[in-house]
Parts: sequence; structure tokens; C-alpha cells
Amino acid sequence: MTVSRLILHTLAVLTLSCLTAAQQSSSTRQPLEDAWWTGPLLAPSANTLPHGHILIEPYLYDVISEGFYNSRGSRQSAPHVNEFGNLTYVNYGLANRLTVGLIPTFDYNDVSQGLNSSNPAPGDLTVQAQYRLHLFQENRWLPTTSIAVQETLPTGKYDELGDRPSNGLGSGAYTTTLCFYNQTFFWMPNGRILRTRFNVTQAFSRSVNLQDASVYGTSQGFRGHASPGPALFVDLAAEYSITRHWVLANDVTYRHQYNTPLNGYNVANPTQPISFNSGSSQAFALAPAFEYNFTNKVGIILGTRIFPAGKNTSKSITPAVAVNIVH
Repeated sequence: MTVSRLILHTLAVLTLSCLTAAQQSSSTRQPLEDAWWTGPLLAPSANTLPHGHILIEPYLYDVISEGFYNSRGSRQSAPHVNEFGNLTYVNYGLANRLTVGLIPTFDYNDVSQGLNSSNPAPGDLTVQAQYRLHLFQENRWLPTTSIAVQETLPTGKYDELGDRPSNGLGSGAYTTTLCFYNQTFFWMPNGRILRTRFNVTQAFSRSVNLQDASVYGTSQGFRGHASPGPALFVDLAAEYSITRHWVLANDVTYRHQYNTPLNGYNVANPTQPISFNSGSSQAFALAPAFEYNFTNKVGIILGTRIFPAGKNTSKSITPAVAVNIVH
């Protein structure tokens, strides 16, 4: 049994157990402070940290794909890829309504044909600031709402890849992402809490100068640039508080990546221009998971993101685990 099937099987068993427990539970309304959360696998929180508090949440994941289109819009040559990665949220409450943070990434590509990555290496680094507009209050209908701005810095290698394209771990582009986050709570008929998040982000990237082999599919001798298209991402997530410690979670996402034009020439034939359009891509995904919260400040989540094949997007599955620590 593969890791992803084991996770899905475990989720199914846990779901049945939860439904049984829910039927047997009292209809007493669960207090908000009784529900402990780690957060779903993909959707960030709309709430901000109290002043002086810090959140650290490292993720480990394995993107398993068959000849996939990566986030830069170019198709990988290897028919089977395992992209082992680490992504860590590091957030600090600068003020009660304002949280700032970093999201460093590290990756390693294991390909079925060709050379693997030379070694685990940094991907792109994201810095962010989030401001809370409103905080949810019980018996009020207004959800917790915030806006955020992220800036992704091209710290990962993206061109001059030689004969090892698997070393391409970044986009090469400075990318600004505008975010709208929304979070609220519902009490189910059995009294347990369902927490939901609805997030929308729009990313805009600058043009990227390219040399030789790159993550955009260029080859040795290429000179030119690519202009990554904007990317829209929508995430609807829900978490069901089974007990104080156990939570079921799921994300349903949609991503639309607009066309990425590429223009340039090859030094072997500089009079012959090279022009290419990736075309737009879109994909839906599910990310079922379960959480175990040791306390209201420490929890762990285990799940998997599932991408069916979509427009210019091949299928992939990503088992992931993360630990959430608030101090």
C-alpha cells in the first residue's frame, strides 16, 4: 500500500469513527475554547497572532507526479517525478492586528529518467504581512477577515541548469501576491463546531531574464526572457472538531495560471528568434487530512493533496505532514 493510499484509508476509517462518535455525542453546544485546531492542510488562517507571539509550522511533503506541469508553466521532461520538499511558516505578531512572517522552502527532485537534483537546495523565499480587519464573535454573523500581501523572492535556482534540469527549484521571478482571508464557525446539530475558511489570492510576477537550460523549458545556448502570467488561487476549507484533540479537515481548491510567453534566441543561430506560449492552465484539487492537537498551542496534521489531470496540468498526489507550534 502506497503512502497516499494509506493516508486515504486512515482518513476513511477515522471518518467512520467520527460519525459514530458524533451520533453518540450530546447535543450540548461545544464552547469555542474547547475546540483546538492545527489548521487545514492548505488554507492559511484569517486570524492574526497576538502581539509578541510567534507561530512556527514546518511542512514535509512529496509531490508525486507523472510528467507534470510545474508552477512556472513548463512541462518537466521526466515521466515520473518525486519532488521532496520542506516549507515552513514563521510568523510573528508585530501588533494585535498585524502579523509578519517568512516562508522559506527547500526541495529535492528525484526523477525516473535523467539526473536527480545535485542535493537539497533552497527554493524561493516568501515574505508576508497580514492585517486583520475583523475578529469573529460568537452569536454574530461577521467572520474573521484579513488582507495580506506576500512578496516571493527568486532565491531558488532557475536557469543555467546544464544537463541537470532537476536542479531547477525556483521561478526566477519577483512575485507579488494579494490575499483575502475569511474564517468563521458553525455549530452542527450535534453541538460540535465546524470551522470554515474561504481564501482568494491573486499573484503577479515580473519578467525573468533567462540563460541556457531553465525551468521554463529552454535549452543550452538560449538567451531571452519569460513573462509568467498572473495566477488566481481559491481555497474553501473546513475543519470538524470531533473531540478537543481530534479534527477532520479538507480543502477544495481551484487554480488558474494565465499564459506565460517566452521570447529570445539561441546563440548558435542568433538570427532565428524563438517564441513560445505555455498557454493557460487550470486545476482543481482536494486535500483531506486529520489533525491531532496535543494542546491548544501544539498540533500535528497529516493528509494528502490530490490533483486530478486538468487543462495543461497532469495528475499528481502529495502526501504531507506538518507540526503547528504557537508560543
